[in-house]
Amino acid sequence: MNKVTYTIRSSRQLAGDIFEVILEGDTSAITMPGQFVNLDLPGFFLRRPISICDWDESTVKLLVKIAGKGTDMLVHLKSGVELDTLSGLGNGFDFTLAGEHPILVGGGIGIAPIYGLARRMKAAGITPLVALGFRSAKDAFYLEEFKALGCELLVATEDGSMGMKGFVTDLVKSRPERDYILTCGPLPMLKALHALPQLTDGQFSFEARMGCGFGACVGCTIPTKDGYKRVCKDGPILYKEEIVW
Repeated sequence: MNKVTYTIRSSRQLAGDIFEVILEGDTSAITMPGQFVNLDLPGFFLRRPISICDWDESTVKLLVKIAGKGTDMLVHLKSGVELDTLSGLGNGFDFTLAGEHPILVGGGIGIAPIYGLARRMKAAGITPLVALGFRSAKDAFYLEEFKALGCELLVATEDGSMGMKGFVTDLVKSRPERDYILTCGPLPMLKALHALPQLTDGQFSFEARMGCGFGACVGCTIPTKDGYKRVCKDGPILYKEEIVW
């Protein structure tokens, strides 16, 4: 973890309440896809934890869903605004454990870290199968970005306006040879995926309300088979065999 100052480079609307925000600054603490940053926003007591979508030597890309006053402020900040930031928090996805038949699954704003994961798998010579779920076509985003990576892409929408009609779990069941999952999304989606018998193992990215973001306040603990763990410090990635519901 590093405490750094990031500068807003740009913000653009992707779909509805989803925005892409690009920050400039020191990214040396970011080492794995699935980590997050914790942003100090003017006028707010608690920082806002945001999953990292992608990064390079000098920029961090975030996908932000407006969920309240803080995230609404963040996506509308002007270029050049500086933000005090805790960078490189949490653990990350380790795709070296995924075997020969992994599937990457993202739902809603949980798609954010899946993109950075897919890009690094491609850089390692692995072409991943990616399954994305949305409420409807108007809520879809980052499809072209995944296609540009050369990923095999599957899409499901609840109303059938794009791709398969149904849930992202239906996409996974349509590819029974895929037995290892790396996923991020809402809790009901994670729970449904965890229950699929075809998935023998995997890595699940969890969300939780956070106070500090680095393990000191113990405010984001969740039960696991190995006792209580902190989503911010011991996660946000948990392994399938340790998850309890």
